[in-house]
Amino acid sequence: MSNYFDQRINRKGTYCTQWDYIQDRFGVNDLLPFSISDMDYQSPPEILAAIKERMNHGVFGYTRWNHHDFKSSITNWYRARFSAAVETDWIAYAPSVIYSIARIIELVTSEDDHIILQTPAYDAFFPLIRGLNRKLIANPLTYTNGRYELDFFDLEQKLTHKKAKVLLLCNPHNPTGRLWTRQELKDIVELCEKHHVMIISDDIHMDITYRDQNYIPITSVASNLDNIFICSSASKTFNTPGLGGSYSIIPNETIREQFLQLLKYRDGVSNASIFGEIAIIEGYRQSGYWVDELCSYLYNNMKIVKKFIDEELLDLHFTIPESTYLAWIDCSNLRITSNDLQQALINVGKVGIMSGEVYGENRGVFLRMNVGCPQTKLVEGLERLKRSVRSLSLSNP
Repeated sequence: MSNYFDQRINRKGTYCTQWDYIQDRFGVNDLLPFSISDMDYQSPPEILAAIKERMNHGVFGYTRWNHHDFKSSITNWYRARFSAAVETDWIAYAPSVIYSIARIIELVTSEDDHIILQTPAYDAFFPLIRGLNRKLIANPLTYTNGRYELDFFDLEQKLTHKKAKVLLLCNPHNPTGRLWTRQELKDIVELCEKHHVMIISDDIHMDITYRDQNYIPITSVASNLDNIFICSSASKTFNTPGLGGSYSIIPNETIREQFLQLLKYRDGVSNASIFGEIAIIEGYRQSGYWVDELCSYLYNNMKIVKKFIDEELLDLHFTIPESTYLAWIDCSNLRITSNDLQQALINVGKVGIMSGEVYGENRGVFLRMNVGCPQTKLVEGLERLKRSVRSLSLSNP
């Protein structure tokens, strides 16, 4: 299916965040974007056909999600892809993963409680924690020879804080691309149980993995599931974030019922988007082969990035991640500031690549480059990156 992913589709004029509103992130419009984490690929043909059929029906009334077709598509996906047992009763719809995380934090903590977070981290986590009037405790990942690892000694120190109530995990990890191993997840669960800290795991990138490495749901390594929650979606997998819809896995019946009460009666968002619901059902039922082809294409993109940097940008360092379509590039050897690098990217290369500072990484200069795009676009972006870096070398001989 490489031809499917090779297509360069014009996304401008579609109210597209990455292409039409790039100025919001970089201050100018005329950039080639590799920023927000959606992909430039059309969704699987099965999803497109199902949406077209439903669209032709022409009646778009209120939509239920609490039924067998929706829930079984999710449980069957977890069973087939991850050999994981998820009970249908555990599943709760939500409009987005961030919504689910915020509501669960509200339910299991109080204002001024502390949330532990591995950093660098997905940038939306920081304002979410502040907006809920909770406090962030950073558990920085260690960084050695281009690889990030969990610092379990520091994690246990943070877990002992008397107001630490939740570990907000990201599995796989955004932005570093780490895919936590079974042993790492077991160790996390053991420490959190020991110190009575709940785990909320954002697993939205779970399907994008490389080199025969597999995502493991944290529910698969724990015996007591009352304090463990997974928030996920098919939107990254099938490139459907604009359709809306996600789901959470909430084994704790009391908290699940409280969650559904907030969803329906306080926030009024329990009515599902029909197209988002169709995307989850049809994608999980029919498009597993498409995900396999996608991962193969994305891994080739990662190899292109690696080869280009190793041959053309010797001061930069890049390790192919275990998961996600996000290339985390270490530019620290350039001996410049993140702001200087961004100015060169914007003004010289005319390319939009996210600064590592956005994700709380201040131990060097990093870039997060979205490689979920046709290879021709990726190569063009890498050439623009090279032009930007070389302009810095010329100005700082």
